[in-house]
Amino acid sequence: MALSQNLNVLVVGGSDSSGGAGIARDIETISSIGLRTCVAVTAVTVQTHHAVGDIRHMQPGLVADQMRAALQANAVAAIKIGMLATAQIIAAVAAVLRENPLIPAILDPVLASSSGRPLLESSAIDVMKRDLMPLCRLVTPNLIELAVLTGSELAADDNDALRQERRLLAEGPQALLVKGGHAEGPRSTDILLSRGREPIRFDMPRLAGSMRGTGCMLASAIAAYLGIGDSIEKAVLQAKLLVFEKISKNPMCDSRPSFASKDHVRRPMRHD
Repeated sequence: MALSQNLNVLVVGGSDSSGGAGIARDIETISSIGLRTCVAVTAVTVQTHHAVGDIRHMQPGLVADQMRAALQANAVAAIKIGMLATAQIIAAVAAVLRENPLIPAILDPVLASSSGRPLLESSAIDVMKRDLMPLCRLVTPNLIELAVLTGSELAADDNDALRQERRLLAEGPQALLVKGGHAEGPRSTDILLSRGREPIRFDMPRLAGSMRGTGCMLASAIAAYLGIGDSIEKAVLQAKLLVFEKISKNPMCDSRPSFASKDHVRRPMRHD
């Protein structure tokens, strides 16, 4: 797909030296949709596909300066936020978002690596909820992150996840997409919940294969589709299809996506 000469997604997050997640995965995903990427690095990590060896945080002012420079230099249509590491970096990012309220921001609230290494200071969680989440068009926690953000046990089923999601939405976010990839069972359901609207479920077969960076991919794809003018519902649907297709290319996976939902039924559409 030819890259747009005009539209950029500003990616704010950490680097992953293995290339499996973080900014590397974001750039790959956004480029596949046809947008360009500009970046603000929050942290540099030393990691393989199996473990994180070291993490070095950027100074908060440097993160904010990177964001402002990227916004000045490019036509930024959306902002994707990933690893933030510290409360001070969260505050710096929030300050820039308040300066640019018309640009939709998508927050993937990264709390830990896939190997279990903490990527956000525990003291920063409340700062993220209070100062950053209300500024974002969408927040995309998985079930483990949802439990941490709500101070709950891991949701036992979709209804339990929805109850936790409603509780978190009441604390300030504009909309939430809770990802069901960490649940069990033959199907995986993500739940989109916005203020004043009924939940929308995106349901598909659970794949046997796995890959790192799928949370990065999903949030980046949603940001890109919002950047080209899609509604939040359509952006999520398009992004879900893209991520599903990426995972299904794993040799262990041969399932086809199914997007039937008890709340809504939508036919997947592509941007050519």
